[in-house]
Amino acid sequence: MNQKELDKLSVSAIRSMCIDVVNKAKSGHPGMALGSAPILYTLFTKHLVANPNDPMWFNRDRFVLSAGHASSLLYTMLHVAGYKVSLDDLKNFRQLGSLTPGHPEWKHTQGVDATSGPLGQGIAQAVGMAMAERAVKAQYPQGKAVCDHYTYVLCGDGCLHEGISQEAISLAGHHKLNKLILFYDSNEITLDGGLGLSFSENVKMRFKASEWNVLEVADGNDVDAIDAAISKAKTSKSKPTLIIVHTVIGYGSEKQGTCKVHGSPLGEEDGAKAKAFYGYDYPAFTIPNEVYDHFKNTFTKRGEEAFKAYNKNFKVWAEAHKGAAKKLDNALNEDLSSYFKKEPVFAADNADSSRVASGKALNENYNKIPFLMGGSADVAGSVMTKITDGVNFEPKTPKGRNVNWGIREFAMAAAQNGMLLHGGLKTYVGCFCVFSDYMKPAIRMAALSKLPAIYLFSHDSLAVGEDGPTHQPIEQLAMLRSIPNCDVIRPCDSRETYAAWQIALESKDHPTCLILSRQNLPLLTSKYKEVSKGAYVISKEHKHLDATIVATGSEVSLAVAAQKVLLEEGIDVRVVSMPSWFSFEKQDEQYKSDVFGVSKDKVFAVEMLSSFGWHKYADHIMSVDTFGTSAPAKEAIKHFHFLSEDVVEFVKKGLAK
Repeated sequence: MNQKELDKLSVSAIRSMCIDVVNKAKSGHPGMALGSAPILYTLFTKHLVANPNDPMWFNRDRFVLSAGHASSLLYTMLHVAGYKVSLDDLKNFRQLGSLTPGHPEWKHTQGVDATSGPLGQGIAQAVGMAMAERAVKAQYPQGKAVCDHYTYVLCGDGCLHEGISQEAISLAGHHKLNKLILFYDSNEITLDGGLGLSFSENVKMRFKASEWNVLEVADGNDVDAIDAAISKAKTSKSKPTLIIVHTVIGYGSEKQGTCKVHGSPLGEEDGAKAKAFYGYDYPAFTIPNEVYDHFKNTFTKRGEEAFKAYNKNFKVWAEAHKGAAKKLDNALNEDLSSYFKKEPVFAADNADSSRVASGKALNENYNKIPFLMGGSADVAGSVMTKITDGVNFEPKTPKGRNVNWGIREFAMAAAQNGMLLHGGLKTYVGCFCVFSDYMKPAIRMAALSKLPAIYLFSHDSLAVGEDGPTHQPIEQLAMLRSIPNCDVIRPCDSRETYAAWQIALESKDHPTCLILSRQNLPLLTSKYKEVSKGAYVISKEHKHLDATIVATGSEVSLAVAAQKVLLEEGIDVRVVSMPSWFSFEKQDEQYKSDVFGVSKDKVFAVEMLSSFGWHKYADHIMSVDTFGTSAPAKEAIKHFHFLSEDVVEFVKKGLAK
């Protein structure tokens, strides 16, 4: 069998398997899978460097399926490439508990480099991976011995509709990420119909304007042309590359080239006709041995040889650079134990805002942890993410660890996910709390993927002041708290802020949001180690406990001030600081009960934000359930009745009921 015949047989086998997989599940998206099959076939057999026997090998090429709905194609590729995706796994596509879920999930299916599905995010994740590849390589002596690989990503029309795609494309072009290669499956069909219904831009010029190379393959079935385009893309020295591949959605189906084949199984009859069109005469769920052998002789062989060569060279490198090797080991294993020796000490008169305290903690941690890297969405001076004497991460200074993300909140957060998926770095990003709305889909993706992303959200309340309701967060904290597997910490002073930073840095399986104040906060009798429990008694009652005030952030000091006045009026209360609901819920029931000390009807929650969610802990809630107002911070706070005397009246009225 000559190469042309082998190419045809392999692509036909992959396409036929995708038909069978989706048909059996009676659910899925065959259209793009059938159209894009030659792209991934060419990539895997002729270019991609990875090792199924060590799927998490650090120096492997990364591949992201941004158009995650084409998952049947990815799973089929992983199967024939030798990953632990069996025929039975393919037959269980989209079924409960299967290794082949509807959209790819990182660390769920071997060989999947990123969770994807929400269109566009995969492009941004791939940008983050390419940034990480460059950064890690630059941070070590003779860095090519540590990290030197390509990042590939496949997207469709829908990905390029999403605004995040342009944010990410612009960022990649700015950073001259020449080892990033994006395949665009251009089939000119969306779910509702032809692309022309909603999209008429010149994609080539869009990418060229963003400083990308642009290549084009006229026939998506032309394996040689795709191969040549990839080879040319890999020669780029200063730009990422877009490869536009013109395909036919649902290739071979009676419904090819229409939206009807996007998200519905072909069915047995049409599936059989498609296979006949390919000239593929094999039973369902059959891959010929010739195809398996072909992948072993190409993809597997190339990966094993590269893996052996890398390990040989790395051993020599590690022996010559023992200090750097230890740093890398800490980075890859996310081991930060050696960087936190003792609890920080603060002056009694410390009154830093928590954003300022966060900035100080960041700089200290930045100096201690050599693989800590991050930045903000053009608000470094406001969120305090600027690194003193820090070097910017730029094409000319890839060793720099201070990232200027520009005003690209969504891409920033999604690219951070990509950096963490890549490995070798600890990362953080920052912006105003109200603009966490722009980032939410990426934060959700981080939580779903169990990534230890760190988000610094400052300007956390009405105290934003004059910028008014558009910039004053009300419901954002409730939104962030609602995300599963996401820790949200709102510290009350500098000590809690430093503790929050340590908690965030030590996380290995969930993201952490630090909610930071603009206004100064007095140093309270806060307890550094207790922050990790989510809530603790920060100020005890005098003798007999009448009620408990629970608060977060700046409102804790209000509660402590109110406590003194209430005692003078014969009402004895304790104050609980509750920086993290997430951590508090992990404590046992006895601890939870002991912290509050009273029944729920005598618990008073005080937070200058939405009441949503507080009803779980308190029957009395002092909150803000309207949008804010433009006024100097002190006046805005007074207008919404968030002074210490207001807390006193709130408790007295509640107890009088």
